[in-house]
Amino acid sequence: MIKEKLKLAILDMNNDEPNQGLRCITEIVNSFSSEVDYQIFNVRAKDELPDTSFDIYISSGGPGSPLDEGKWRKPYLKLMQNLWDFNKTSNGQKKSVFFICYSFQVICDYFQLGELKPRRSTSFGILKVHQTKKGHNDVIFKGLNDPFYAVDSRDWQLIQPKLTVFKKHGATILSLEKIRTHVELERAIMAVRFSEEFVGTQFHPEAEPVSMEAYFKLEENKNKVISSFGEKKYSQMMDRIDDPEKIELTYNTILPQFIENAIIKIKEPLMSK
Repeated sequence: MIKEKLKLAILDMNNDEPNQGLRCITEIVNSFSSEVDYQIFNVRAKDELPDTSFDIYISSGGPGSPLDEGKWRKPYLKLMQNLWDFNKTSNGQKKSVFFICYSFQVICDYFQLGELKPRRSTSFGILKVHQTKKGHNDVIFKGLNDPFYAVDSRDWQLIQPKLTVFKKHGATILSLEKIRTHVELERAIMAVRFSEEFVGTQFHPEAEPVSMEAYFKLEENKNKVISSFGEKKYSQMMDRIDDPEKIELTYNTILPQFIENAIIKIKEPLMSK
């Protein structure tokens, strides 16, 4: 049995802008405190990065362009490549990584999985996400409805997947944005499994009802939703926040199952020795 706790790195990509996401991630991670110790690294604002000695990595969402060429970018991508290479060559323990929203966009661009483009308008709210066939069988979605609901907040999107590149990396599309029958627009890719250990979502699986309700009640955010989508959409969204079958279910499912699965994978090779 493992005596020492596993090490988990939270990569804060928020660039020192106020957000709820980091607190939500740490709350989920804290629910595994008997097995995991964590450390937070302020990647974009302070150029902080973990080394490759951690067992599990969660890379957060954040503001701005995912094509930002800040000082942090090359070292961040070098770390991800090192973790990727480690997993490809290791016969034992592997390194599990989860990418959220901004981080998801950055890594999809790095792997050149499709066209990363600005949206015509911001996608903002609690929206339906549809699973693909591969998504139905993926551990992170186990127990979720199809479609399920998630907090979406983005100005960019991944479209036009390069399927030959997906095949080369062994990557699969797990979910797509809601079906919009009234518009001739491509559906954005909302989740990708890059490998057995690397997985990410365009949406925010860490969003939980209490903080989201407080967030969307703020006048600035309320007005943003109403001006973009109307009063009816805002009311519908506030109803969805309280529904235990919607974002609460997503919050209790995706990241917890990612962490749980990562712990199991790390323990298996050790248990067999």
